[in-house]
Amino acid sequence: MSKFINFEDLKNIFYECFNNSNIEKNTIINISCLNLKFEDDDLFGVQKYINNEKDLEEVGKKIKEGKIVIFPTETVYAIGTNGLDANAVKKLYDIKKRDYKNPINLLVNNINMIEKITQNITELEYKLMEKFFPGPFTIILNKKDIVPDIVTAGKNKVGVRVPNNKIALEIISNAGVPISAPSANISGRPSGTNFDDIKLDFVEDIDYIVDGGECKIGLESTIVEVIDNVVHILRPGAVTYDDILKITPNIEKDYERNNKLLPSQKLKHYSLNCESVLIYGNDNKKVISKINDEIKKYNNAVVFCLEEDVNKIDSKNVISMGTKENLEEISKLTVKKLKFPMFVKPSNSGSSVGVNKANNNIELIN
Repeated sequence: MSKFINFEDLKNIFYECFNNSNIEKNTIINISCLNLKFEDDDLFGVQKYINNEKDLEEVGKKIKEGKIVIFPTETVYAIGTNGLDANAVKKLYDIKKRDYKNPINLLVNNINMIEKITQNITELEYKLMEKFFPGPFTIILNKKDIVPDIVTAGKNKVGVRVPNNKIALEIISNAGVPISAPSANISGRPSGTNFDDIKLDFVEDIDYIVDGGECKIGLESTIVEVIDNVVHILRPGAVTYDDILKITPNIEKDYERNNKLLPSQKLKHYSLNCESVLIYGNDNKKVISKINDEIKKYNNAVVFCLEEDVNKIDSKNVISMGTKENLEEISKLTVKKLKFPMFVKPSNSGSSVGVNKANNNIELIN
């Protein structure tokens, strides 16, 4: 049976990766009460740690100048730059290896900033923003010409969000401009919910990294667009259908079908850098049986499952996603723990978790 890859093993793999990398010195701003960091700061070429608000002023100014900064929000970590600087946004696309056809949302700090970059806001759109801002909620609005086309992939609408995170809001305020800020991950990979999650993705081309500890929610924002007074949920997130229902009964769950309103729907998201199989169904015994059958096909398979099912899986490589009694915790851990298999090395005798080509399959067990 393959060895279980625990947190200590993961840390050793991080060390190995960095010891064999040429890493330029970056500025790390550590304002986390948890002070999460590795024992050997020099390992990452860390030039200095900054822990006061004055330095956040500097970060904001650098963003306005078009520098690239990684910082926390309440959902996931973001990688951002001046959202009104087309050249800076292009650099951001390139660093993330993001498809230019996939628009980037803008982070703002208040309704005044929203009104400077958008137009023709409806009464319902104002109600939604009043209810869910600040928070894990992104709304697509008609943009003004001040927003570069590269931000919106040539579309006449732009997504805006007011994050519910003190660090993020202060950075936006200091920048004085909306921040073009997708999740801090290489496109297609799982997002990061703490500094440890993202430091391997971005070791170059980043001007500042703000370490704010663990993200409060750990799940990306809900994205909506209002069309003809109907709220279209383009991407589900922390703000739920039932939450929006308190504002209006006119809601469409576009994410449940082919969503033409969301350009990124055609692109790959959260794809593990390894072969993966999603098995689900209403009959738990059949699902567990199918999982155990699948395990036999691989030499080093990692299984994600509910806490209640951990002891039913015929593998030592089992990662609990939390108990079914706490769905919020499961949603938070899903993004975080999907990072783990990327560092599990397959055995030499065959393909398993850790191979370079991803082959993602979904199986429904009736």
